[in-house]
Amino acid sequence: MAEKDQTLTSLKDIISNLLESSAIPFNPDDVHIWDVWEEAVGTAIANHAQPSWIREGRLRVNVSDPIWLQELEFAGEKIIEKLNEKLGRRAVEKVEFRLGTI
Repeated sequence: MAEKDQTLTSLKDIISNLLESSAIPFNPDDVHIWDVWEEAVGTAIANHAQPSWIREGRLRVNVSDPIWLQELEFAGEKIIEKLNEKLGRRAVEKVEFRLGTI
């Protein structure tokens, strides 16, 4: 009976390799959007809209009600500009606002 390979790969190495892989559909640095959200958009907007996910430059934002949804549609480009400025890179190319849970 052949002897099995007993070498183990550390969890740190597995996660590092995964995050460095181009196969994952997001940039790990994009998680900072949640850190800068309120500062970028202001408290009033942050109380009624929160990021849900970001993938390949597309940011989905959940909005509390239809009135805020309409207002934010008009402010979309400015929000993109402020988020990218706070992040120090062009992370958000497009923002999609949807009614959802905050």
